[in-house]
Amino acid sequence: MQRFIVRLVISFIVLVLFLGQAAGWYGHTLLDQMEAFSYDARLLLTLPRTVDKRIVIVDMDEKSLAAEGWPWPRARFADLVRQLFERYHIRVLGFDIDFQDPDPVSGMKVLQSLAQGQLADLPGFAQRVPALLEQLDGDRAFAAAIAGKPVVLGLFFKQHVPAGEEAATGAICAPVLDAAARRLLEVDFTPNEGYGGNVAPLQAATPYCGFFDNPGGDEDGLFRHVPLLQEYQGQVYPSLALAVTQAALGNAPVSLEFEPPDVKTSLNLEQVRIGRAQAPVDGKAAIYVPYRGPQGSFPYVSAADVLHGTADPQVLDGAVVLVGTTAAALSDWRSTPLSNVFPGVEIHANIISGILDHRIRQKAPYYSGIECLLLLLIAALMSLVYPRLSPLQGPLLVLGIIAALFALGFGLWSGANFITPLGDPVVFTLALFLAQMLYSYFGESRRVRTLSRQFGQYIPPQLVDEMAASGKEISMSGESREMTVLFSDIRGFTTISEQFRDKPQELTHLMNEFLGVLTEVVFRHRGTIDKYMGDAVMAFWGAPLEDSAHAFHALEAAMEFPQALRKLDAAFDARGWPRLQIGVGLNSGPMMVGNMGSEFRLAYTVLGDAVNLGSRLESKTKEYGVGVICSESTRAGAPDWAFRELDLVKVKGKNEPVTIYEPLGPKDAVDPGLRQDLTRLRQALRAYRAQRWDEAEREFFGLSRSGRPHPQYELYLERIAAMRLQPPPADWDGATVFQTK
Repeated sequence: MQRFIVRLVISFIVLVLFLGQAAGWYGHTLLDQMEAFSYDARLLLTLPRTVDKRIVIVDMDEKSLAAEGWPWPRARFADLVRQLFERYHIRVLGFDIDFQDPDPVSGMKVLQSLAQGQLADLPGFAQRVPALLEQLDGDRAFAAAIAGKPVVLGLFFKQHVPAGEEAATGAICAPVLDAAARRLLEVDFTPNEGYGGNVAPLQAATPYCGFFDNPGGDEDGLFRHVPLLQEYQGQVYPSLALAVTQAALGNAPVSLEFEPPDVKTSLNLEQVRIGRAQAPVDGKAAIYVPYRGPQGSFPYVSAADVLHGTADPQVLDGAVVLVGTTAAALSDWRSTPLSNVFPGVEIHANIISGILDHRIRQKAPYYSGIECLLLLLIAALMSLVYPRLSPLQGPLLVLGIIAALFALGFGLWSGANFITPLGDPVVFTLALFLAQMLYSYFGESRRVRTLSRQFGQYIPPQLVDEMAASGKEISMSGESREMTVLFSDIRGFTTISEQFRDKPQELTHLMNEFLGVLTEVVFRHRGTIDKYMGDAVMAFWGAPLEDSAHAFHALEAAMEFPQALRKLDAAFDARGWPRLQIGVGLNSGPMMVGNMGSEFRLAYTVLGDAVNLGSRLESKTKEYGVGVICSESTRAGAPDWAFRELDLVKVKGKNEPVTIYEPLGPKDAVDPGLRQDLTRLRQALRAYRAQRWDEAEREFFGLSRSGRPHPQYELYLERIAAMRLQPPPADWDGATVFQTK
């Protein structure tokens, strides 16, 4: 439980750090970059990479500047407009340029200077000046060219106006949401302190205008998302792309849609509707630019070719046209996920195309809530599931979580045009994995050392490792468990020790060899050494690690003991040491296990009646002439083994009779003849306990002459002879009573 709590605390600390990032309490450059990278990856992998011929860019390129010079007089722009509408029959025209200052090259100032100076006395000149000024007024000519046509003029907003600078220059069109409509909304539009509009005659000639600035962009300077609406003096104005779309759709009305409709807040803002088209937006009415592909995803036509009438009419006919520039001198380049040098005018074209195609992907206002929920789910999985997995399964869980995040991110991106968090959850998953790995490395290493210190003398190293890997708390305090205990000692050890009376060191070596091989067998079969008691070994199964097959494993060890001892015979013979024989007793049942002792010394051991019975059974192996004796409860733990029933006994200290057996090994390995003997033995024992002495004597005598003799048969023949001389009492239950240990 303590380890589980520590892992929860680790996950909670990492989770809080990432939740703070998701909630916007603070920023972290690395996490922001990872999220931006995940967005860019999805964008680049799913680009349509097609050309949208509905939108054409009339480019004021190097060719146009070389042919017409710069700056252009407004009359030149008037010619451009007339050519586009009257010769090429375009649908809508948008200018990614602002005209906030009067025409700088119209000649009006020169004419006025001459009229007031050198030509002031020229007869009739003063009377002709007004008409000449009107002819030279490029702004008026430009305004006349766009009047009555769907032309959108560009402007820019100023979020902050430095001291001493004029806040507003030029004119601005009517807002899409006036002050009264704005007051009904609780939406966090980007506020502004000023703007740079267009000269009054131009703006008066068209009802359309739109901003082309992009406030609040990403920290890395890339154009990923741009606002569709901005606020100035309590009124809301459209972007250039939105205004062009509005004009292209026949001056369609612009409205905001909320979910639910009556809760008009940023959190509930879903999309901006333009007639039948809609654009999903975030809480600040911004959209993510739906790039079609690299530069050139829209047809480009040189402005010089339009002016001279040499452009391809089929390209421009019925098109939505944006006038912009790729000329290096005019510096209208932007950094985007596609390229660090991308024409600004083509960003507007991508937005218009995306709105018309319903291809805008939404980053919902509740995006942070989605991210927080994902982080909580990942934290729950990593805290509750990861600690229960093996070292191989843990990384597979992490890979599975990351794969699921990618599937969710790309699935909703492509299938629902919905942007979900991806970079932060992936980093969070890896961070939790690293934190859990570090804890496992340092915490589990300490745990292994602690377990080795506590149990290293009782169990093999591989079990210590298994205990550490299990993640379970291993208690050394007393507890009751179903277990199996084994006792083993050397037959005739008193006689053997007398042979070494003058050679105590050799007796020590002999015992070390003996105990070493038996301990190895116990360890190999997942047992725990309790103690060495002179020539005896005490071991148990089922603690400290639980073992549902404790009886079976103990029987396997007991049956292997004689084979292990025989491997010592050659070395013992060479040293003149006697060959060793042992007796083994096993019993299964409830036992108390844990650290027991005093403040001076503790030992991890087992206690209880079941333990005492195991000790008594070991001492009876000599009585029955067998190497191993086990109880009925131990026999039940190996249902596929064959056993020889030896007797029904009452050992000292117990009134209830216990059936004891000699284990013979797996049933399918037992000789057919022996299987027949075991069937006959059961009949003999039933006759014996029913006091049918003749029948019992006949069966035991027949068994002793079967070619497979056993000391048990002679023992029962002797008992039958004694019973005939001194019959048992009437209430005799067939049990043999032992008064000694």
